[in-house]
Formats: sequence, structure tokens, C-alpha cells
Amino acid sequence: MGRPENDDLRRSGSTISAGDAPVDDEKKVELPAESIGSNGAAEDDSPVPVTAAELEPVTTKAHSVNHVDSIPNGGLKAWLQVLGSFFIFFNSWGIINTFGSYQTFYETELLRSSTPSAISWIGSLQAFLLMLVGALTGPVYDAGYFRELLIGGSILVVIGQMMLSLCKEYWQVVLAQAFCIGIGTGALFVPSVAILSTYFTTKIASATGLAASGSSLGGVIYPIVFHKLQPQIGFGWTTRVIGFIILATLFVPNIVMKVRVLPAHRRALLDLPAFKEVPYTLFVAGAFIGFMGLYMPFFYIQLYAIREKITDTNLAFYLLAVLNSASVFGRIAPNFLADKTGPFNVIVPCAILSGVLCLCLIPISSVAPLVVFCVLFGFFSGSFVSLPPTIIVALSLHNRGKIGTRLGMCFAVVSVGMLIGAPIGGVILDAHGFTSVWVFGGVLMATGGVIMGLSRGFKVGWNLAVKG
Repeated sequence: MGRPENDDLRRSGSTISAGDAPVDDEKKVELPAESIGSNGAAEDDSPVPVTAAELEPVTTKAHSVNHVDSIPNGGLKAWLQVLGSFFIFFNSWGIINTFGSYQTFYETELLRSSTPSAISWIGSLQAFLLMLVGALTGPVYDAGYFRELLIGGSILVVIGQMMLSLCKEYWQVVLAQAFCIGIGTGALFVPSVAILSTYFTTKIASATGLAASGSSLGGVIYPIVFHKLQPQIGFGWTTRVIGFIILATLFVPNIVMKVRVLPAHRRALLDLPAFKEVPYTLFVAGAFIGFMGLYMPFFYIQLYAIREKITDTNLAFYLLAVLNSASVFGRIAPNFLADKTGPFNVIVPCAILSGVLCLCLIPISSVAPLVVFCVLFGFFSGSFVSLPPTIIVALSLHNRGKIGTRLGMCFAVVSVGMLIGAPIGGVILDAHGFTSVWVFGGVLMATGGVIMGLSRGFKVGWNLAVKG
């Protein structure tokens, strides 16, 4: 792998930044006479006026990551990045949101000898690697290897999906679906989020929300494709069809996405002093706890409907599609509101309401309220995925050059919560039933929302009318 083509976006030392210090070609610069040389130079030491254009050329860069005024906040190229990120979300979080369909199929068909907890480790590992690998690839992105990450991640996701079609044993599914796809989505995810913060400031929440809605659309389309095709053409070819959809949609970001600016220095993997900032630490803790409980309905709602005989198998498969359909609006509408009221003022009530809704599953025993739950939970839980990057940016405005590092650290911590949450839910399901699973998920999400509220208080104060 050669050196990145983005070296012209970054210079160190005495480099002049056109974004930070624009040069006026007509501006006169005073230099000592002896520095001009002997061809007609003045004999004394008095300064001689010359134009900046007459000086030896210096290397410049077009933009600075810290120079907010140079960020376009719109335009064709900027919105193409949103389109590219949309399809990356479609094939990263969208695949994660689809695992509930696989969970049910594995338990009833392919992996019947495995426990629900063991099967849920596949989806949890996939989500864990998406977040963890994403955090580790941040410095690679900063080094100018965005294109390599995009291509490499796309290849891994497609290969993992195609290999999944050949799997018959539990360990094979873990390697293909958890590790190969998980690592591939991790290579794609964080760079797709980081690049948006270099094209948008005032519209960053809206841009991120539009991009994040791709995860919900993926969570709608992939389960329906799986459910419709699997009985007709079998698991193998259904999985390959999904692989071809992934291949086609990942062509879009590979074609349209382009780095606008990189940090002046390659960032460190960690920025530990960030944890000395109370708002940042509290938000990361709240996100960790909230994400532990978030995927209880996503992983177990279909199985719940079938085992409790609330719906037949056919309708149960559509519950996840309904949930993800509502989540499309839950990623867009709250983010537009967040640009007006502040991201904290949106995510905190949404997180608490998501927890309360999860508890409301306990008495549900018929189809209508279950569908209503899927719609409401999908909408309010959507902010969990779409707003955290915006909040990390808001908490790091005093040091924009470390936004990528702080995003990576947050995602690394959250990934552990995602790794252990669903398997713990599986153990609880085996031991105590679905009621305890919904209590576990609901309490965690509501608690996470409260802790995020404390983060908001330390950041902007306790006045609820203040934008935050």
C-alpha cells in the first residue's frame, strides 16, 4: 500500500494554512535588502518592499480542520458525502439491525442445538467489532487512508456475507457473520461519520440524521428480503442475494465520497485527558449503559411474538421491519429538531421514553399493541444511533482536531456494552423468561438517558430552556 494521496491536505512545521492565514497577493512584505541577493539589491540595510507573489512559493493547504469558516455546510459535494454515508449506514448498522431475523431463523432452523444466548453472541460480536474496529481505524483515516478503508471494508462485508451462505456450523457462522462482516463494517463506520464533520457545522445533526436513516432502511429491506426469499430459494441463495445488494449499494460511497480536509497532525489513538471533562465522561457512561439495553427488542421481539403465540411466524418476521421503518423517522426528525434545540435536549427524553416503552412490552399479549410498540420504540430509539456523534462533536468544539479520537474512545467503550448486552439478555431469557428481559433492557435505557441528562447539566447548566 502506497502513501496516501491526501498528503497535500496536511502539512506540519512552518506550513502556511490558507484556511487560517490567507495570503493577499497585493500585500507588501518588508524584507531586509541583503536577503534579496546581489542582482540589483540595495547597498544599504533599509527594507525593500516586495509583493508576496515575488517570494519563493510555499506549500499551502486549502483548508484547516479548525477553521470553521471554511466548512461549506452544503453544496453538491457536501450532500454527496451524506449520500455515501447513508449507504454505509445501510450496510453497517442496517446489517446489525437485521440480526433479529437471523436470531429467530438460527434458533428454529440452522442452529437449533445452540442456546439463545450463544446465538446472540454472533450479533453482539458483530456490533462490538463495528464499534471497536471503527475506533481503531480513526488514526488510519487521519493518516489519509480513507479510500483504503472504504474499499477494504466493502470487500470484507461482501465476502463475509457470501461465506455466510455456505455455513452449516455455529463456528462457521461466527467467523463469517460476526468477525468478517463485523470487521468490515468497523472499517467503514467511523470514517463515514468523521467525514461529515468536515463538511457541516450548523447542519451537522441534520446531515448525520439523514445518513443514519440508512441503517433503519437497511433494517427494513434486509429482513423482508430474507423472509420472502428464504422459503423459496433456501438460506444459501437468500444470503447471496443480500450479498449482491450489499455489493451494489456500497459502490455509491466508493464513487462519491472524498476527503475534504485532514487534521494537521496524525492523532493519537487515545486522548485520556478527555475523561477529566465531566460532561464527556458522563455521556460516554450513559451511552454505554443505554446501548447495553437497546438491542433487547431488536434481537428478541420476533421470538417473543412466536413463543408467546401473539402472532404467526409470517407476521412475526415483519415486526422487525415495522420497528426499523419507524426508526427511519426516528433518525431524521429528532436530528432536525436537535439543530434547533440542541442534541442533548432530544436524546435524553428519547432514551428515557425508549426505556419506558421496553417495560410496556410486559403486559402486551395481542397483535395491535405489539405493532404500536414497534412503531413507537423504533421512532424514539432511533436517536441512540444518530445523535451520539453530534454530541461528541458538541463536547469537543474547543479542540476540533481531536474529535476523531474522542469519537473513537466513545465508540470503543459503547462497543463493550453492545457486546455483553444481548448475551446477558439471552441468559436472562433462559432463566427467567421474556418479562425479565424487557425489565433488563428498559431499566438500562432509562438509566442511560438519566446519566446523559447529567452530562447535559454539567455542560450547559440545568435550565431546560437553554439549548444544549
